[in-house]
Amino acid sequence: MSDTVAGVVFVASLVVVLAALYRPAGDYLYRVFTGTTHSRAERGVYRLIGVDPQAEQPWGVYARSVLAFSLVSVLGLYLLLRIQGHLLLSLGFDDVPPALSWNTAVSFMANTNWQAYSGESTMGHLVQMAGLAVQNFASAAVGIAVCVALVRGFARSRTEYLGNFWVDLVRICFRVLLPVAVAAAIVFVAAGAVQNLSSGTEVQTLAGATQTVPGGPAAGQEAIKLLGTNGGGFWNVNSAHPLSNPTAWTNWIQIFLILLIPVALPRAFGRMVGGNKQGYAIIAAMGVIAVASIALLNLSQGLHPGTVPTAAGAATEGVDQRFGVLNSATFGAATTLTSTGAVDSFHSSYTSFGGGLTMLNMMLGEIAPGGTGSGLYGMLVIAVITVFVAGLMVGRTPEYLGKKIGSREIKFASLYLLTTPALVLVGTAVAMAVPGARDSMLSTGTHGFSEVLYAFTSASANNGSAFAGLSANTGFYNTALGICILLGRLLPMIFVLAMAGSLARQTPTPESAGTLKTYQPLFVGMLVGVVVIVVALTFLPALALGPIAEGLS
Repeated sequence: MSDTVAGVVFVASLVVVLAALYRPAGDYLYRVFTGTTHSRAERGVYRLIGVDPQAEQPWGVYARSVLAFSLVSVLGLYLLLRIQGHLLLSLGFDDVPPALSWNTAVSFMANTNWQAYSGESTMGHLVQMAGLAVQNFASAAVGIAVCVALVRGFARSRTEYLGNFWVDLVRICFRVLLPVAVAAAIVFVAAGAVQNLSSGTEVQTLAGATQTVPGGPAAGQEAIKLLGTNGGGFWNVNSAHPLSNPTAWTNWIQIFLILLIPVALPRAFGRMVGGNKQGYAIIAAMGVIAVASIALLNLSQGLHPGTVPTAAGAATEGVDQRFGVLNSATFGAATTLTSTGAVDSFHSSYTSFGGGLTMLNMMLGEIAPGGTGSGLYGMLVIAVITVFVAGLMVGRTPEYLGKKIGSREIKFASLYLLTTPALVLVGTAVAMAVPGARDSMLSTGTHGFSEVLYAFTSASANNGSAFAGLSANTGFYNTALGICILLGRLLPMIFVLAMAGSLARQTPTPESAGTLKTYQPLFVGMLVGVVVIVVALTFLPALALGPIAEGLS
């Protein structure tokens, strides 16, 4: 009972603090996105890259800027990985192999941080700092920038301009991500996380043997990987490592950092479109899904009727006892409801239904509250589909925020919605059909299928967490998952920006008596219903072959 109470207090305190910061943090983001002044440091960056901060871009130019920056990010990180053995602070590690370099470069560019390697035995300190950590900032900023461009599409009219990608990118890094990440890193260091350039320290174990405890700039990377909903980890065990997540209260801070920006963005959205109620409606829909997921995952892990969990009092396998079952389940829900992918427990050891819920969170599109930027623009795309469905039911032209949702907008929304399911289902089917790929599964039967399904879901949804058990560092998986990561990131962004451009060119439609009130509880309920019915049911057959079948067996 005491563990249950502690778990409830853990979640309740998160909700209270996030609710208290919703307005001030959201208002700050609004000022960052709409401000017209530039700091000296920002102006220096603009001169360095040859950008006119006063010039805005139509959606096509904005999209090409996103793609160009992403391409340079992939090539730069790939090169860094391929020459690692010749760099300072390489710790004696060799160059990263080509297939793994491709997978890692694409993954960190795409805010996925899928890691088919053990960080402490593969990456040197310079690559961790100048390559992986830098991409954690850049990829998070790109996601927020695309989200802001979509919101401008709703807020503006009779124009083709959506802002300037390079200005958005620099401002988000300088004014949002860097200050908060530095503060969080200081807190982690104070709590016992490691931040140094040591190659390791030899210690004597209780059994009398010697062991090398690896050091490195872990706290700084830990801060931005969570704040930017990137995921990944300095060490193989990720946020379960005591040198990156030392205590139960740092575990709380890690979940808080994961949720902070995604929770605040709907407030900025409401301010930018001129209706705070619209922001409240979006965060309410996100909240309903998130609370349901966290509650169900905690129940699945804490009250599972299996023989071993009943004897232990909960599903304790794969759970760090510093955090406990319920707090770990909350972390698992938060990391898959967003695009974070950081883990403090072993998802493959979750109960069958618990593991299935972590998959379902990603399959929903990670929209509750989702990744930095991607969560809000994903929910707004589903809102467009919701008003379209509502318009069909009553025979009216669908409208959202004064913009008509015509065939062009719904095509982009549909393409966005179909991208992840196509990648997940086709990728899983191919992997199950290739004998060599099946050999990578640790388990057979339904659990083995779940390992593969989770991997392609995590890659295509740009999450990056792993079900474990799957040996993914092979030529097939490095290539296939890298393709899913790349397409799962860039295609939705292109569709979102194309929709934003179409919306920005429209003339606003005045609200009338027949206009659907998209800030009332009815719309919130419809929005949640569309998420469950249209999105979740797409994956039901695949889930039935994996975690559901395992849970019912």
